[in-house]
Amino acid sequence: YTFHRFIISFYTCRTFGSGVVQTFNGTVFYVSSTCPFTLTHFTHNRVECDITTWRGETGLLVRVEIIINKIRTVLQNGSILVEGKSVWLPYDHTYQHIFHYGVYTKLRSSVLPLSVTWHSVPGGIDSLWVELEQELNSGMTGLCGAPGVAGMWCEQQLIADSVLPEDTCRIRDPLSTVCRLFMSYTLDCLQTRTPHYMQLCEENIYSYEQSEYIRCAFFKEVAQQCGKNSYVWDIWRAVTKCDEPQCPGDLLYKELGEPFVPSCSSPNPRASHQDLIASCVCPKGKVLNDHEDGYQCVSVSDCPCVFAGRSYAAGDIRSTKCQSCVCHDGKWRCSENWCPSRCLIEGQFVTTFDGKQYAIPGKCEYVASQGLNWTILIQFSEKAPSLKTETYTFSNNMVKFDEKEIAELHQSDHALVFWQSSMYVQVQTSFGMKIQVQMSPEIQLYDYTFQSVFAGLCGNNNADTTDDFTTSSGIIENSAQPFAVSWSVGACSVNIPSPCINADNEIFADEKCSVLRDPTGIFAKCHDLIPVEHYHTVCIQRTCNCGSGLRQCLCVALASYATACASQGVLVGDWRKVTNCTVTCKNNQEFSYDMRACNHTCRSLSGADPRCGLDDVPVEGCGCPEGTHLNQQLTCTPKAQCPCYHQSGTMPPGPVVIDGRQWDGKVCVHCSQSPVNTAQKTCDSLSKPLVAKTSCLSGCYCPDGQYEDHHGDCVFRDNCTCVYSGKVFSAGQSVKTNCKTCVCGQGQWHCRDKPCPGKCQVYGNGHYQTFDSRWYRFDGHCQYTLVEDDCGTGLGSFSVRVESVPCCDEALTCSRAIVIDLQGEVTLTLSDMKVTRRLHTAISAGVEPLYSTHTVGLYIMISVPSRGLTLIWDKHTRVTIEMVSCLRNRVCGLCGNFDSNEMNDLQISGSTAVASPLAFGNSWKTTTPPCSDVTMEVFPCERNSYCSAWAQRRCMILKGDTFKDCHLKVDPEPYYQACVLESCSCEFEGKFLGFCTAVAAYAEACSDQDVCVKWRTPDMCRK
Repeated sequence: YTFHRFIISFYTCRTFGSGVVQTFNGTVFYVSSTCPFTLTHFTHNRVECDITTWRGETGLLVRVEIIINKIRTVLQNGSILVEGKSVWLPYDHTYQHIFHYGVYTKLRSSVLPLSVTWHSVPGGIDSLWVELEQELNSGMTGLCGAPGVAGMWCEQQLIADSVLPEDTCRIRDPLSTVCRLFMSYTLDCLQTRTPHYMQLCEENIYSYEQSEYIRCAFFKEVAQQCGKNSYVWDIWRAVTKCDEPQCPGDLLYKELGEPFVPSCSSPNPRASHQDLIASCVCPKGKVLNDHEDGYQCVSVSDCPCVFAGRSYAAGDIRSTKCQSCVCHDGKWRCSENWCPSRCLIEGQFVTTFDGKQYAIPGKCEYVASQGLNWTILIQFSEKAPSLKTETYTFSNNMVKFDEKEIAELHQSDHALVFWQSSMYVQVQTSFGMKIQVQMSPEIQLYDYTFQSVFAGLCGNNNADTTDDFTTSSGIIENSAQPFAVSWSVGACSVNIPSPCINADNEIFADEKCSVLRDPTGIFAKCHDLIPVEHYHTVCIQRTCNCGSGLRQCLCVALASYATACASQGVLVGDWRKVTNCTVTCKNNQEFSYDMRACNHTCRSLSGADPRCGLDDVPVEGCGCPEGTHLNQQLTCTPKAQCPCYHQSGTMPPGPVVIDGRQWDGKVCVHCSQSPVNTAQKTCDSLSKPLVAKTSCLSGCYCPDGQYEDHHGDCVFRDNCTCVYSGKVFSAGQSVKTNCKTCVCGQGQWHCRDKPCPGKCQVYGNGHYQTFDSRWYRFDGHCQYTLVEDDCGTGLGSFSVRVESVPCCDEALTCSRAIVIDLQGEVTLTLSDMKVTRRLHTAISAGVEPLYSTHTVGLYIMISVPSRGLTLIWDKHTRVTIEMVSCLRNRVCGLCGNFDSNEMNDLQISGSTAVASPLAFGNSWKTTTPPCSDVTMEVFPCERNSYCSAWAQRRCMILKGDTFKDCHLKVDPEPYYQACVLESCSCEFEGKFLGFCTAVAAYAEACSDQDVCVKWRTPDMCRK
């Protein structure tokens, strides 16, 4: 591997005053003209750059035109126009960034190693310079010449070659004037160059003696070249009568100040490698309040905070149902309120108590959740959830107890079951579980609990999402399919929903589900609390795969997001009216988004209503308006017209107890003669829950005390086999997975934990997987902190920053520039398929290397053992960070906080507040240089929907036979979704780069699970 070692240096060309030009190689000359001149023109890596300047009659630059990769930026009349439109700063485009830089303004290119900096004054620009970060000798033309070229150009030849004549322009012959007063103070620094600069001074000032901007721009440049230690530095303004620039608001002018002013958003900006420059700064001990207008300087303790576009004063408290945050030093400090954990089963889509989201692979009967003495079963057919011991059945808009319908309420020692509205039944249990069951138009289950539950589809509620896929046999699977099947009751046929193949359904789903993401729509007020991406994806899948009744499927999906918002105390408004999902109520009942059953029925008037006083998540549905009560005919009547109920009439017959724990372990051949539960006669059944029903199937079974193993043989319990990821293991055999060593014993897995390293990756147009395995999308054009160990402590030892590099199609990302800052020692930069470094201190020989760099196949790998960090780069868009386990809960950035809980990964920089992916990503952009927030993301498939068919067809390789051996070990769904989004470019380079990167990401995940897939071919992503 060839390592490029050098110190980053800049080649600078300047023009200032009324026409002084200093070329890239240091030659200084003067040209005074109102004609347009090419300042510099070149092509680098197929990207063209052309900078043209115009001077007016005052000598100032009155127009500058900068064209980079066909994007035209014009500086004129104090305004900045990009492609003919005026822009505000900071301005960020895929190809370039424009921002304030001290008292100057700077344009930095993303596709060229170039920046342009200028100083504006009334009437024009008095100084401008162009910086190159590397030599670009090939074909450079213009007044600036080319850096690193031996010898000097003929001034007249440069001028002649660079002028672009116009009928109205003229070139003026310079005549002498007096500059001796100023030049007499520069002898100590200019020495033998003094006569030349005297001539330049006279040429610059001639006929502009009354122009302070022309005169002072020249004097300032000379003073800066002499430096702050020279005699002229301290007296040049007094001698020349050049006043200091006026700064706005509370800011003070400083001749040598920080280019980026400390602010409430960034009280300690990273100065990078830039020098101090003329700048407007706050008084010592103050920072700029950049959250409000007026250039006000405040103490850090008085800084306001911002959330969802609103500003909060220091000390203000912002509360949601489950979190309270106080504004402190410009950052949010948050504490969790006492809120129950929540499990959602909405159709075939599950969200566990800890927040992990997945899809059930088949319509079977499952254990939704299970504790020491209770079980909740859910069956995707005629029946739905049921509580063990006392059995309640929910189906077809009906709830039954022991096959008897509950019209209003049922109460026992173990549970209170009642209709909260016409659409929801509420279950309050004695073991701390609250259940809401949506009865129409589709049955959906919502569990709430404060306690730790033990197992099932809903997970274990331990705030650790990495172990949510713990099977009934005790091992953690990596894919949802084997995990869910392990919690099935009886036989279960896997039937994974196929991608949408109905074009009309797909168009309808894409159009109608977009209301969820509309930044100004009915659901927008909830976006900052509940990230909408997952709900949008599920909405499209559920609606697209809907057999009939598309509108109903759509409304169910939209209601899921509205319900999630309501659980956080946000009622989004009348979304059903906006989306044409209105509900028709029976008789004279009325619809409400917060319907309560408490004291709203005639029966409730006969005694204390047990439904009152319950703190529940608001539910929608039909019910009686205030002042009326529901009678047995489901009509709302005044209190005076309600019938009376005797106490004995309010209770249903005594509950029937079904004890499903005792089983007769008899061998049964004919069920008609001796019915037994034959389902409990296999090794597989030992890890599954006992069920209250008898299942008997005539046939041959193992003798009493023996069980059928996964090979079909009869064995004693101690010899029972186990299954992991579809493979059978004998008793005593072990398997290593997710840093655990698991041993098979009596048909179940017994695991021993080991600290696990973390892995984070980003690829394509902003697809991220955090250390805690959370997937999200964020496509920003700035530089962002991927991971660091500072996290507000000021004691950081490393940071990794990334920035997207666009393709020829500006909307696509073709590479990433990476900066590894080993603070205080060395900075490594990875770009253009190579690594460069900048030393801060000398690295001593004879000691263990600070870092090592290797090329491994298609990748560059950088390992920093002392920081516990390894970075792997595919030389394009994919960056992988591997972190040692001892850094758990000690890092932050776009990779999350590495604490095993994916639900808190999206924490805003400097705060514990969790935000949407958009707000989270914006908060981690680096403070220097300034860069604007992303306000709306449009990913390739959304922009090029006509390319989606090609993308879906190609990406099906991930779900097809090529990777079939990996499907049970690594869920292909998130990789498939990312692949489709990445492959939706109809531009050749972006289409295949995105596709190959996405497939390679899944192939590597499979390799990590010891499944090696040879998927590259001469026609597909060849090396």
